Amino acid sequence: MRGSASRIGEEQVLELRVVSAVPLTPRIRAFEFAAADGSALPPFTAGAHIDVELGNGEERSYSLYNDQGETHRYAIAVLREQAGRGGSAWMHDVLREGDVLRASPPANNFKLSESGERHILVAGGIGITPILSMAARLQALGRDYTLHYCAREPAEAAFADETRRRHGARAHFHYDGGDPARGLDAAALLKNRPTAAHVYVCGPAGLIRAAREAGKDWPMGTVHYELFKGADADTSARVSNQPFEIVLKRKGVTLNVPADKSILDVLKAEGLRIKTLCREGVCGTCRVEVLSGAVDHRDDCLDDSDRETAMQVCVSRAMPGETLVLDL
Repeated sequence: MRGSASRIGEEQVLELRVVSAVPLTPRIRAFEFAAADGSALPPFTAGAHIDVELGNGEERSYSLYNDQGETHRYAIAVLREQAGRGGSAWMHDVLREGDVLRASPPANNFKLSESGERHILVAGGIGITPILSMAARLQALGRDYTLHYCAREPAEAAFADETRRRHGARAHFHYDGGDPARGLDAAALLKNRPTAAHVYVCGPAGLIRAAREAGKDWPMGTVHYELFKGADADTSARVSNQPFEIVLKRKGVTLNVPADKSILDVLKAEGLRIKTLCREGVCGTCRVEVLSGAVDHRDDCLDDSDRETAMQVCVSRAMPGETLVLDL
């Protein structure tokens, strides 16, 4: 491998060495990375993630759970997805201490609003990772915050002991035994918004939906969320799909998008590096500008004005009979 940073196109790529790979639960493993050449790593802010290139040809995004002031390491935790596409299995079964892999510098689509007076942090399962970094930052700033951690059972709650030790009475644990109705009551938690409060939610699709519904009357920009897709997430198609064409204006290429593929799938197969995180139309990462054509918007993150000129290519498609011209 080359030094700790090279360039692919115009994007910086880091080379990271695995310092440790430690199981936290039967299905969750924590990884700590350092720069392969021993240099300081690019800084990040709480809620940030890195995109990791795996040895099996896949690419995955993982949130950083360590304190944002640390520049000597990046720390992530990976849930083994029973119904996944092999990325988490590779991380668990193949990646070992001393290995070197490539990753993007940190990016943040789940930013902490540090000006808020009160912060409500809600994590579901492996979604605890960015929430841990946020809680540490709020603690360092002396802000008012509470942390709600939802899991099926204590044995599946990674970082539970650390969370109790570090955040004490601010931390609350909710175990549902596999029945969400017995877990956190998001409607009750968010029914009355405290003055200048913000809520941050990361976890499965069901938790995101419950929190967004509960906070629907909160002011715009105060309900923040990021999806961590699990095997039990609702990933069914909303409508039947039809094939269509896209035109990449800058590349001068026309591509067919089959009924069983997303625009994102087609773009990646063409070799374009499109940043992704949730693949569910929630996080807003894979936004692409649309120059012409009617879009069938299926995301949960763009507002009406955004949808006039952009789309989320992980889930949205062309309207029947339309060709989309993209600014790519």
